[in-house]
Amino acid sequence: MKFLKTFIVLTFTFTPLYSQEYDSTGFNAQTLLYKGEERFLANVKQLTFEGENAEAYLSFDETQIIFQSRKGNGDCDQIYIMNLDGSGKRLVSTGKGRTTCSYFLPDGKTILYASTHLADTACPPPPSMAKGYTWALYKGYDIFLANADGSNLRRITTTDGYDAEATVSPKGDKIIFTSVRDGDLELYEMNLDGSNQKRLTNHLGYDGGAFYSWDGKKIVFRASSPDSIEAESYISLLREGLVRPNKMELFVMNADGSNRRQLTFNGKANFAPFFYPDNRTIAFSTNVADTQRGRNFDIHLIDSENPTRLIRVTFCPEFDGFPVFTRDGKKIIFSSNRNSKRYGDTNIFIADWIYKPNFSQNN
Repeated sequence: MKFLKTFIVLTFTFTPLYSQEYDSTGFNAQTLLYKGEERFLANVKQLTFEGENAEAYLSFDETQIIFQSRKGNGDCDQIYIMNLDGSGKRLVSTGKGRTTCSYFLPDGKTILYASTHLADTACPPPPSMAKGYTWALYKGYDIFLANADGSNLRRITTTDGYDAEATVSPKGDKIIFTSVRDGDLELYEMNLDGSNQKRLTNHLGYDGGAFYSWDGKKIVFRASSPDSIEAESYISLLREGLVRPNKMELFVMNADGSNRRQLTFNGKANFAPFFYPDNRTIAFSTNVADTQRGRNFDIHLIDSENPTRLIRVTFCPEFDGFPVFTRDGKKIIFSSNRNSKRYGDTNIFIADWIYKPNFSQNN
């Protein structure tokens, strides 16, 4: 695959299409506060310019970004690395099967990602819409380590079924991931070499998309908690390798799996939570503000210690998600549909973060 030798970084100011402020009647007393402008962001720069690019995560030295990307037309996501300014984009996965959820290890020389290429080198098809909107839990997914140039690929999960959604603790000592190995979608931890795999959650429903806090003491994740009526449908879909993501709440727990607490109660699709460096504030994507279609996702903040209200960060009329902060809290990386060349394109952006969260004030 041929890449451009130079990469232009575009800077622009995004003007929101609407301004809104409302309380959360029906949302378990979680008040959504925002002023109709992206006042927490400055110097927004676009780093990718075509296709679907998402789940962009920083190397430990914060000089590189690893992410998944595809150009569309039935292609499957593959893993790429680029420099912090968007230059030097290069393929680091095999180019076969489907990949997801890549991350750097602390040495900067090793990466991890999930891939289906061992089960089938072909791109697996997306799920049928016959059962409505669902996510596919491809059985062929396993988690791999590789050198940062893609060489020396080695498999570190070998159980039958879905193993994916791996991220690395900022402390550099553990990997957390989602697996269906015990019959349900649960969270597991392992050492950086894949050893000592241990189950952390034991609740019916999807536990996934987990991230550690910067001090490594907490884990935030998305989860579905089906009631007795929904449980049968959840289990039936799971047997078919499917999950319905339209109701996902955020939870936080200790790194050992204890003290599980629910943070959001809005009955919407909440996902991609990421801790701010204060180890308390969490940025995440949600469609809670779209009361009509439920298709518009924006980044919000929530206080994990006192989750009584949300603060809205972005105002793209389509999608903003996958927020990631730098260690000093001065920059944020996220994915967005804004400024797309083609409808549905998702690109990666970086911006200065000019807000220090303080939920005790009327932000």
